[in-house]
Amino acid sequence: MSHCSRSLNSLAALMLACWGVHAHADEIASRAYLLGDWGGQRTRLEQEGITFNFGYGSQLAHNFSGGSERLTRYADQWTFGVSADLSRLWGWSGATFQGTVTDRNGRNLGADANIGNNMLLQEIYGRGQTWHLTQFWLEQRLFADRLQLKAGRLTVGEDFASFSCDFQNLTFCGSQPGNLVSNYWVNWPTSQWAARLKYTPSDRTYVQLGVYQVNPTYIDDDYARHSGWKLDNPSGTTGALIPLEWGWSASFNGLPGSYKVGGWYNTSDGTDLYQDVHGNPRGVTGAPGMQHSGQYGVYLSFQQQVTGIAGGRGATVFLNVSKADRATAVLDGQLAAGAMYQGPFERPRDAIGMAVGATHNNARHADFVRENNARTGQTAVAGSGNEYVVELFYNWSPLPSVFLRPNLQYVRRPGGTGLNADALVIGLKSGIVF
Repeated sequence: MSHCSRSLNSLAALMLACWGVHAHADEIASRAYLLGDWGGQRTRLEQEGITFNFGYGSQLAHNFSGGSERLTRYADQWTFGVSADLSRLWGWSGATFQGTVTDRNGRNLGADANIGNNMLLQEIYGRGQTWHLTQFWLEQRLFADRLQLKAGRLTVGEDFASFSCDFQNLTFCGSQPGNLVSNYWVNWPTSQWAARLKYTPSDRTYVQLGVYQVNPTYIDDDYARHSGWKLDNPSGTTGALIPLEWGWSASFNGLPGSYKVGGWYNTSDGTDLYQDVHGNPRGVTGAPGMQHSGQYGVYLSFQQQVTGIAGGRGATVFLNVSKADRATAVLDGQLAAGAMYQGPFERPRDAIGMAVGATHNNARHADFVRENNARTGQTAVAGSGNEYVVELFYNWSPLPSVFLRPNLQYVRRPGGTGLNADALVIGLKSGIVF
């Protein structure tokens, strides 16, 4: 089946889910899952400790300006997950198991249209369009749940710098450090062997420490296509990513907020972007880059509801900021801020969101590329400033299990350089929970 046919079929299935359910509207209007309770079996299993998570998400994008082509591209993801409360199943007090596999498909508008953007216009694209073992872990809670130990195959962003993914542009989606140093901070859907220790001294505060395997094999597309779904440990480990985070669950005027501050250190060696092994400009000399004995960064993430009913209708604002070391990170900083309003027009499931962001391209890398071009005659392009993004969306949820989220994105100076034309993109993010 052609990619176009597959995309049209997927869109048709989504529209049928939205519009073809009117005959049973009374039945499904309050369902959390599109396929319902499976004749009561789903509730029975949840009471016994087994919860399923089956979902489908898609993202359509078309560029009206920017790049060399006017194109429409489609990407999607299937999710199949199961969570097991082992205290209910086996009497293993305080233990939980989580297993998730995902399947990604589709095309990347930014690459196909030669827009030159840093951040994906369809955040669901990436890490190999294939099956992935995304989660396979066991968590043990101790001392009245004050201490939590999780180990297995984990994604970094599910615990550290975790953030929602309501927007379609990657600037505003998920764990932000992974947008900058994605070669070793590995977010969904790719996992690696890891362990995380979390301590909650009070109901509102916590501190957590993680140790994550750094292995470039996991993010190699060829490996992902052939073995990304396997529970294995391929060769090629270079070190460990060690993130540390402090968090506070605030309440202002009775409205909830989340405040996180963290940092990370990667024990793997990193190649200097500009200097060679002798401390000279490597773009001029052509010599190998200087090696650094670690890579690091810091981040903060704030999210606070400011109006409305706690956890319900009202406005929420957010701010995410990350900085990576300038010696080794091509993208060395990102800032994203925005607001979302839940329940506009007396529609409690609908939402409006707007965000602005900037991703900074390291000038040291741009200097290397410029000097290397002069030496070799190449014509590579590397930015030395910010790529700016604005996104506006409206979320329409006709059923609790279905949403359609049209969005408009504007990318100023894609790739952090004026050599790339600004891009105006219209998108559609959608999802179904089965």
